[in-house]
Amino acid sequence: MVGPAAESSVTLIVEGNGAADSRAQVQGDTVWLPLGDLLPATGWELKPEGVCRGETCVPLSSSQRAAMLREQQASTWFNFSEFARLIEEPVAVDHEARTWYFGPPGWEWKSWSAGKAAPDFTAPDLKGQLHSLHEIRGKKVFLLFWASW
Repeated sequence: MVGPAAESSVTLIVEGNGAADSRAQVQGDTVWLPLGDLLPATGWELKPEGVCRGETCVPLSSSQRAAMLREQQASTWFNFSEFARLIEEPVAVDHEARTWYFGPPGWEWKSWSAGKAAPDFTAPDLKGQLHSLHEIRGKKVFLLFWASW
């Protein structure tokens, strides 16, 4: 069983395109969609060759297919959260607002930074002395950022 019926619509934002789905079911951080809602809500569709969007298809092994598809009450449900993990989409969830944001697949965002230098910035060290990244360009650097919140 996928989970309890949704209390209200779930909003999915997939690569900047938003859609509300009143039939989606939520189970923790996982959102299940009726298979018929997959294409209009996400732009992806299940085909014999895999999960496809336009000319891009992601083949599924039998174990991946089993993890993403469930039969419930004569309907087929698709675990879109599991698919997002497979294609390394960044995900942010607001449970209170019943909203899921899915960013671009890993093959898109990973190529954005490959081979590019970090932008220059200036920041203080623990003693308050300012340092700029351009001062140490070409050297190995370990940067540690943290926040107290």
